[in-house]
Amino acid sequence: MNKPAIFCRDVEKRFRIYEQRATSLRETVIRALNRKPILLSRPYFAISNLNLRIEKGEALALIGTNGSGKSTVLRVIAGIYPASEGTVAINGRLAAVLELGAGFHPDLSGTDNLTLYGTALGLSRREIRERLDDIVAFADIGEFIETPVKYYSSGMVARLAFAVAMCVRPDILLLDEVLAVGDEAFRLQCLARLKTFHEQGGTLVLVSHDLDTVRDLCSRAVWMKEGRIHADGDVDTVLDAYLAEVSPDEDRLADG
Repeated sequence: MNKPAIFCRDVEKRFRIYEQRATSLRETVIRALNRKPILLSRPYFAISNLNLRIEKGEALALIGTNGSGKSTVLRVIAGIYPASEGTVAINGRLAAVLELGAGFHPDLSGTDNLTLYGTALGLSRREIRERLDDIVAFADIGEFIETPVKYYSSGMVARLAFAVAMCVRPDILLLDEVLAVGDEAFRLQCLARLKTFHEQGGTLVLVSHDLDTVRDLCSRAVWMKEGRIHADGDVDTVLDAYLAEVSPDEDRLADG
């Protein structure tokens, strides 16, 4: 039996919400003398009982309202957040573009940052040199490639981060709202590259509120709700059910 690209079994991710905490040494001492808790917190379950199997070559979308756990799932899969419980297994080279420009140093040029970012994504210096021209051409930010990133617009940062990620040539690509930033020409360029990536056997996991893009790129959708999988199946079926819940008034107007 072939191994899946991504396998999550009984995964939970908990954070702690602090309701009381000492904010100074003086307050800490006073609380200790009065036998009051220095820290008072409660667990917050961002993900509960996540069981997810993604086969090699699948294109899957994670959908849901803000705060439903979509981005946390991607970060757990990418290894940015360790799972509080459960197992996450990855089979293949993974690249993640989850927060555009994360890891970029504002005072370094685009060229320097793409070298650092590529290294973080697993490229050797030789591979970066070999692919440098392709990355620069795809980013298409002209002479700004030698300008410090702190002067970039959000769209320029998006171009550079996405260009590096695609030139890594991963087996698995995780994207979190990347296509929401940038102009229409860049969006279409990214869509074309993602379709080629998928057609060549790459595994794609996408978080997006742009449901037209989800329908265009993905064949399967997972609807996250309050940190749990609410529905998992064919992209059109899941998206129709999701839209019926989040915008019922619009559906009734359309029917009328």
